[in-house]
Amino acid sequence: MQKFDNKTVIVTGGGGGIGGATCRRFAAEGAKVAVFDRNLAAAEDVAAGIRAAGGQAQAYAADITDRASVDAAVAATEAQLGPIAVLVNNAGWDVFKPFVKTEPAEWDRLIAINLTGALHMHHAVLPGMVERKYGRIVNIASDAARGGSSGEAVYAACKGGLVALSKTLAREHARHGITVNVVCPGPTDTALLAGVAEGARDPAKLIEAFRSAIPLGRLGQPDDLASAIAFFGSDDASFITGQVISVSGGLTMHG
Repeated sequence: MQKFDNKTVIVTGGGGGIGGATCRRFAAEGAKVAVFDRNLAAAEDVAAGIRAAGGQAQAYAADITDRASVDAAVAATEAQLGPIAVLVNNAGWDVFKPFVKTEPAEWDRLIAINLTGALHMHHAVLPGMVERKYGRIVNIASDAARGGSSGEAVYAACKGGLVALSKTLAREHARHGITVNVVCPGPTDTALLAGVAEGARDPAKLIEAFRSAIPLGRLGQPDDLASAIAFFGSDDASFITGQVISVSGGLTMHG
């Protein structure tokens, strides 16, 4: 028997780098994976790859900033794959600028995707988990929330809010058999990092600066994150809740 046999797992931003790797990891261990993404074609690509490898996955168009879209995708998932056992809030977006050069419209988008979207997902999924007295929630924040990061003020604020939300929900729902934990990626080789670097004066220099600052000597890879996420989503972590772990190659070493 595999760790996630007969368990339904939702991964938001499942069509991206970390999200796609996470979907594949859960599917490889027996999960029925709901690949949520605003980009349905990207989600379909990940789901098709999982099915081709013998796993179970369905793609769902889900704009996490729109509660009606979230509710529809969650309802479709439960109808097609069954009750949700694991929720991975992975979807995110960033813009790399000094705070004083950002615009309120950018703040609104950053907050909508990185914080409000996670609120929608929790609010849609938690009642069912409470009723069943079981759930695993893994929220993907950022080391920007733990140590700050120049050029990412609003993003860091959103991810800091996600950490605080996670700890509070962990306290509220421990009695329901639900755990809520946080994974904070360091610099990871994804399209999001490439997009952040594009906002810098010298993108290649910025990426190299990230790499050289990491004690383990390389950027993170999506599979590095998927391993930590799958652990928190499993019953191996059943006595762990309200915790935050950095997957950063040693770039950050928070106590």
